[in-house]
Amino acid sequence: ISDDRRHTMHGAPLWARVLTVAAGPVFNFVLSIAVFAMLAVVSGVAIEPPTVGKLQSLPAAQSALREGDTILALDGRATPDYSAFYDAVADLPVDGETAYLVRRDGVEQEVAGPYPFPPVVSAIQPKSAAMEVGLKEGDVVTAIDGKPIRAFSQLQDVVTASEGAPIDLTVWRDGETLSLSLTPRRMDMPNADGGFETRWLIGMTGGLAFEPATRMAGPLEALSYGADQLGFIVQSSLSGLYHMIAGKISSCNLSGPLGIAESSGAAASQGLESFVWFIAMLSTAVGLLNLFPIPVLDGGHLVFYAYEAVVGRPPSDKALRVLMAAGFALLIGLMVFALSNDIFCP
Repeated sequence: ISDDRRHTMHGAPLWARVLTVAAGPVFNFVLSIAVFAMLAVVSGVAIEPPTVGKLQSLPAAQSALREGDTILALDGRATPDYSAFYDAVADLPVDGETAYLVRRDGVEQEVAGPYPFPPVVSAIQPKSAAMEVGLKEGDVVTAIDGKPIRAFSQLQDVVTASEGAPIDLTVWRDGETLSLSLTPRRMDMPNADGGFETRWLIGMTGGLAFEPATRMAGPLEALSYGADQLGFIVQSSLSGLYHMIAGKISSCNLSGPLGIAESSGAAASQGLESFVWFIAMLSTAVGLLNLFPIPVLDGGHLVFYAYEAVVGRPPSDKALRVLMAAGFALLIGLMVFALSNDIFCP
């Protein structure tokens, strides 16, 4: 009988129960790292010095840049890597052509090209104003409220200054000109300090005037990237939860099943890579939620096991029943609150 009990959860030694309970969240995290690493391998890593891959289709005159060009400098400022490249872009004038020093077929030469960050759409965020009005990847915003723009930063400045007022966009798409009107939305976004800042956004991401040439990521490089993404999501999620509890950001940032389903569908509409990325993020979120010290969740059981390790005996059956009931009620309340956010939050 004792041997049979050893193979049950209650009869197993403490270390075995801890490993069994922790296995679920750990698998969620391992799966997320593996998926992020796979995406890094599929997408590749940008080659440095910056090298031109496919050129973006822009309404302006044909660029003198060519696929395979290695960019050595922008307006005389050296660009040995993308960090230096972005620093050089920050000092470039928006108006007029940009002087690129490139290495082409082993020969260095200076060519004229477009501003490195034109107002081109590289990605659309799910459940955003940009998605609702039908903006697509590859669209180029040529004017805002009738005023021409040449840089993505100009679009950002107008959206920030709008404070939620509708803006009219003139969009170039495959040789056609479209007129779209949208309203920026107030969003709480994580910042580099680990906190949050409230900004007006339309839900689109800009990109370079060219797709960077890439190389295949190595196994360790890909796994490191996957671990970094996992860490960023966990840190942002915990920071967001803290800021919601403290009342520093809107509780509408917490989504329930309807919001998750809607975001999943929106991610799928953006393509397979976007959908797989969303699944990896969701796996991370599930693993993190399960580690919360709430009875009925894995984290709650780990707290019970920690108590048993310190005191030498598990909590009494009566205490367990009360704590499990309280944990279940808390979890149901959280689910109802998240569902109400899906229904009532804008």
